Amino acid sequence: MHKILKKTIKYTACGIGVLLLAIILFVSILYFSADMLTPDYTPKANGELVQTDSLREYAGNYLRQSNSGLWELKVSGDAFQRGEAIGKLSSDLLYYQEKVFVDQIREIVPSDNYLKFLRFFIVLFNRNLGENVPEEFRDEIYGISLSCTHEYDFIGTPYERQLNYHSAHDLGHAMQDYMLVGCSSFATWGENSADSSLIIGRNFDFYMGDKFAHNKLVSFYQPEQGYKFASVGWPGMIGVLSGMNETGLTVTINAVKSDMPTASATPISILTREILQYASTIDEAYAIALKRKTFVSESILIGSAQDGRAAIIEKSPEKTALFTSSGNQIICTNHYQSDTFRNDERNQENIATSDSPYRFARLQELLKENKPIDPMKAASILRNQKGLDNIDLGMGNEMAINQLIAHHSVIFLPEKQIMYVSTSPWQCGKYMAYDLNKIFSDTIDFHHEIATLNLTIPEDNFIRQANYKQFMAYKQLTKLIREKTQRKETIETKVLNLYEASNPSFYYVYEVLGDYYAAIQQTGTAIIYWQKALTMPIPKQAEKVRIQQKINKKQ
Repeated sequence: MHKILKKTIKYTACGIGVLLLAIILFVSILYFSADMLTPDYTPKANGELVQTDSLREYAGNYLRQSNSGLWELKVSGDAFQRGEAIGKLSSDLLYYQEKVFVDQIREIVPSDNYLKFLRFFIVLFNRNLGENVPEEFRDEIYGISLSCTHEYDFIGTPYERQLNYHSAHDLGHAMQDYMLVGCSSFATWGENSADSSLIIGRNFDFYMGDKFAHNKLVSFYQPEQGYKFASVGWPGMIGVLSGMNETGLTVTINAVKSDMPTASATPISILTREILQYASTIDEAYAIALKRKTFVSESILIGSAQDGRAAIIEKSPEKTALFTSSGNQIICTNHYQSDTFRNDERNQENIATSDSPYRFARLQELLKENKPIDPMKAASILRNQKGLDNIDLGMGNEMAINQLIAHHSVIFLPEKQIMYVSTSPWQCGKYMAYDLNKIFSDTIDFHHEIATLNLTIPEDNFIRQANYKQFMAYKQLTKLIREKTQRKETIETKVLNLYEASNPSFYYVYEVLGDYYAAIQQTGTAIIYWQKALTMPIPKQAEKVRIQQKINKKQ
């Protein structure tokens, strides 16, 4: 019996060893066979970078920082030429943006060994990413990468990193159900618009820290193929988050709850770039969307001057649908509305547990109150911080249209070719107006301001009020209290009182204070604060459950 047992253990161990070797061999083959399809291109001497004051010029391409703080880029040529010009003009901005991004990752993953493992995972996951990005856009990304730093080569080559960064949006979306993005957008036309023409408003509520949003970039493209277009993003991002082309077609994206993807596909911002560059109508945009398989689920709001209306392309890795409105307006938050997706289990779960339907209802309320919509009214809606029936949600609540985290906010007038872009902070600064007719006519002198200044929408009154200072104090004190809570350090009572008074209607203040008192073993006080948090408007069911679990654990 003893010999039989020894043989069984021996053969089992051998079997497990062979299986482990097979897995290691398989994974190694996947890793070393990963191919990002790096373009084969030799840079050409197209000219020298000339820089004077706020203007940079390279081979007939321009980058300037406007008085508003926005960076404005104009590029033309083929894909390599555009990418190379972008890199030459913005190498310092590319370095800053990448440093901020990597520093954020280091905060989450402070260990170099874990970072190396993360790189290993990304290489495996994105091993076929190159095949899912059209050659034109790979070429442009490669041109940009020639001006990127080698400081982060432990993550990948500059080209591999820049390509992968375009899928970071999608991976983050799936891994965190994308609480980094809870965007709200709308479109009105006909009797719902002041002059009956199409008007679109959107908040891009993407938050990777204040530093990440420091350099907002408005890009004006004149590609050799396709339509001229403008888009809003950050240095290095060639995908489209919010944009409009010369035909009056607009594109904005809103994340929808997704399953974790199992393999690389086309990043959503690359799909929307293709739509913006090559479509002029809703049907043409939908046809392009049908061709591409994407990582994650997304709602793409398409506005069309030629169609005189807007529609939503709802897309998941498995299927695609076109949602249209029977009236003169359409609203898009972070759940699906079409018959194709409406009753899907994951969509119904999202509707039941997230703040998306609340913001949807609030937009319905605001659009009705402000009808007919013009640019000033659109801006006031996008800046609105109140809840349904104007209740106080607390500043920074994700239930609000204005969550005080927006990377940018945009208002489009497609038939007039006017694009309004917000300036810092969030959507509370001025909205600068860009007339694409003028900018693409080559009559604009980039040595001077290129925005149409007489159309500027003034800054929000909020930033001149005491509430703004209180919110900035809330942000600083939240960071301080959380750090001290983690270290179980005592905080002065006057600091705690100041924190509570900085944002008294926001549930998270009371959760943070409860966490602090729990850390210093004042359980009774902690429970009182957590219970108070539960009486406030809370965006997501998961957050309510989290707080209740803290109470249950201490009782």
